[in-house]
Amino acid sequence: MLVLAHISDLHLDGSERATERAERVRDRLWDLPGRVDALLVTGDIADHGAEAEYEEAARILGDAPFPVLACPGNHDSRAPYRKALLGLPAADGPVNGVRVFDDAAVLMCDSSIPGRDEGALEEETYDWIEATLDGLGQEQRALLAFHHPPVALHHPLPDAYPLREPDRLAALLERRPEIAGIITGHAHTPAATVFAGRPLVVGPGVTWTLRMPWEGEQIADRDAPVGFAFHILDDTGRLTSHFRVVM
Repeated sequence: MLVLAHISDLHLDGSERATERAERVRDRLWDLPGRVDALLVTGDIADHGAEAEYEEAARILGDAPFPVLACPGNHDSRAPYRKALLGLPAADGPVNGVRVFDDAAVLMCDSSIPGRDEGALEEETYDWIEATLDGLGQEQRALLAFHHPPVALHHPLPDAYPLREPDRLAALLERRPEIAGIITGHAHTPAATVFAGRPLVVGPGVTWTLRMPWEGEQIADRDAPVGFAFHILDDTGRLTSHFRVVM
């Protein structure tokens, strides 16, 4: 089976608060007595998309005892993300990547739209997903990871900035039974639902937690503990998620 740790929405901005929260969850994960297969980071790693923010992310996450898999969010900027976090030449196209494990593959997809808060998977990204899955073969199960959830989460803030054209993504899932589930971030609240017949899991935010409308008028709970998740994709193709906090 495949075991992923999952964090999202670090919003590193050079402040002591953002750094401390990211380092707090980092320390918990690095000190796990048992190994996970990888750490998945679903976007908004930086708050302003500045190169220095990605340099800080690289410092915080750089000595991980397992692979770190990441994809951009709406606060991220592709060129400095590539240069300072991935060590690649700066470029403005979608940042997509795949990691293949013995039991499954994780496709990290770029759902960011430069200069916008809502999300979309570009034509180039859809073509890349199809070609990557073709190369893996239908026997290899896969998880899709990107920033923007393709469903309403019943809060006006994240629901104002969703993934565009969810029907196109649903059509892809209908053609691709090897995709076992979708993992996203963006909403700053742990959530689980179903999209196009597949499990969809939204990771909690590191920087702050979203209060739902019935929890009060203040949107951001900045005093909530740092959240993260564990996702297990087992040998039957079932995706199971466990959520944790770091006090």
